[in-house]
Amino acid sequence: MAVAVAGVLVAAGAVSYAVAEDSGSDPTPTADSADAGFARDMSVHHQQAVEMSYIVRDRTDDEDVRRLAYDIAQTQANQRGMLLGWLDLWQLPKVSADPPMTWMGMGDMPAGKDGALMPGMATNSDLKKLGTLSGKQAEIFYLQLMTDHHKGGIHMAEGCVDKCTVGVEKQLAQGMVNGQQSEIDLMAGMLKERGAKPRS
Repeated sequence: MAVAVAGVLVAAGAVSYAVAEDSGSDPTPTADSADAGFARDMSVHHQQAVEMSYIVRDRTDDEDVRRLAYDIAQTQANQRGMLLGWLDLWQLPKVSADPPMTWMGMGDMPAGKDGALMPGMATNSDLKKLGTLSGKQAEIFYLQLMTDHHKGGIHMAEGCVDKCTVGVEKQLAQGMVNGQQSEIDLMAGMLKERGAKPRS
């Protein structure tokens, strides 16, 4: 089943784009809008979650962790496609000269170190370490990294719910908040089963 929402045709996880015939549709965002800023920043944030998830799938045989990693990778890759697709639809650039999080009023935060461009993101060193671990150690470190990642993602998504103007994007952001909070709770239990806990 396909549903047309604000000029975007969403069908079974795939996204295609249609011209909005409804004159009451949301106005096209500008390059410096919260809508565009969120789409750009969250697509970068999501890409790292996908990368971490594929790393851990190769580092453990645990079915629960592998299933979670697969679900996160698929969900966030699909959402990333939607965010980048909207930027194309709006004919806006996918990169900005402004620092990350400027659209949230956080552009003056210290520059991210070692590849951690935004709150919650893992550093390049973290990713390298994850790729050297295996079994239970890899599972614990992945769950800790992804918990931090989700907390940062929720903060950004809540910013879009508050500041974005395009209805379908606000709905996606709220869905991210709900879904990632549920996964944080799940990962807390998985860490406890492994005799560990979140890093913060």
